[in-house]
Amino acid sequence: MTEQALHKNFIAGEWLEGPGVIDNQNPSDLSQHLGQFSQANAEQTHTAIAAARQAQPQWAAIGLEARYTTLLNIGTELIARAEELGRILSSEEGKPLAEGKGEIYRAGQFFHYYAAEVHRQIGDITDSVRPGIEVLAQREPVGVVGVISPWNFPLATAVWKIAPALAFGNSVVWKPANLVPASAWHFAEIMSRQAMPAGTFNLVMGPGRAVGDALSGAADVDAISFTGSVEVGREVGLRAMGQLTRVQMEMGSKNPLVILDDADIDTAVQCAFVGGYSGSGQKCTASSRLIVTDAMHDRFVDALCARLANAPVGHALDPNTQIGPIVDGGQFQQNLDWIETAKQAGATLAFGGEPVKANTQGYFLAPTLFTDTHNAMRINQEEMFGPIACVIRVKDAHEALSVANDTRFGLTAGVITESLSAANTFRRQARFGCTMVNLPTAGTDYHVPFGGRGESSYGPREQGQYAREFYTRVKTSYIRTGEG
Repeated sequence: MTEQALHKNFIAGEWLEGPGVIDNQNPSDLSQHLGQFSQANAEQTHTAIAAARQAQPQWAAIGLEARYTTLLNIGTELIARAEELGRILSSEEGKPLAEGKGEIYRAGQFFHYYAAEVHRQIGDITDSVRPGIEVLAQREPVGVVGVISPWNFPLATAVWKIAPALAFGNSVVWKPANLVPASAWHFAEIMSRQAMPAGTFNLVMGPGRAVGDALSGAADVDAISFTGSVEVGREVGLRAMGQLTRVQMEMGSKNPLVILDDADIDTAVQCAFVGGYSGSGQKCTASSRLIVTDAMHDRFVDALCARLANAPVGHALDPNTQIGPIVDGGQFQQNLDWIETAKQAGATLAFGGEPVKANTQGYFLAPTLFTDTHNAMRINQEEMFGPIACVIRVKDAHEALSVANDTRFGLTAGVITESLSAANTFRRQARFGCTMVNLPTAGTDYHVPFGGRGESSYGPREQGQYAREFYTRVKTSYIRTGEG
């Protein structure tokens, strides 16, 4: 993967070894190892934070054109290397190659978008209520931003935090998920060649209990952006808020896809498949609750089972693969446990539910569908994070909306219908941060806000121009003009 035998952390502009090392294994082929990666500790994390603190004023003062050019160059290189880096990402995370390449390309688009945002930082000026005084409201960088990102989108989720942080003049300390260090290291290698003050960007790989705890609890970090589980998110939030650090968190979900009586069956099946099973269902936007009205139930279940039967499961780099492996053995076992939980609760296994043998030894699981479930079951209330979906039968659109909203989460929700009235009712009354009409619940744009409600999200929205609410502070200046 690289000539460097040990992939080191990038701190204060230097590649540094840590006190530990982990091995990166390919979930599509357990005999293949993708390299060794340094593991930092709390002490090195604090060194990175100090470097970021020192570099941030220099980066903020570097000038808009230089900042714009830097972000543009990063995005251009990511896009140009989408094939190469996509193979690395898919090899360590398990998503099919087309999705891996698409993620790298999208990461490049994020940097291009926020490069343009560098030039759109315009303040507001108004007259004071007092004569002879003008008032200027202007945004300034928040300072040092800690980024804690998940394994399911190794680069995209991290980049949609890192790019706006840098665009608005902040410095960054990034802790990636330990399951996917290769994507992080290669991105850091790109960052290491940019014209930024040393310490503007830092990569600190390591376990959450060492690096994540140190980062989220540090007094010299001004903001923490976290994506991960609710349980870890609560801990991160408590540590950060103990230091009065601003927090932005994207956490769990239990997203519904509602199929109404008048739904187009092909659209319904395609949306259920893409939303529930692409990326092996390892997405926070995955639709694992399929809420289907009586009139459509049997027809939809039969059609979805037929679609699942024609979805090849296999090695992420095989061009025929539509569903790749589960990311690691622990997650694989959790998926099997959820399948057993569903059976014991009385759900009917309509398709899948078992490991799949492939040409290589990997964590392959058949796409799984349960029927005869109700919304109070654990499988319909807790995030499973695998290629598993459950059908909930309802009598009509009114009950479907009620069931969809019956969750402590609120990230994405979708409805499949040919009725404009039904679509508008669902869109307005669904208590979710993102709603989709005749589209999968998975799949969002980078130039518009992303986030949820309830236990799915906390703090300002991510992406688009809404990101400035988190990565900047507003300063109000009063200026005597001498008039009046």
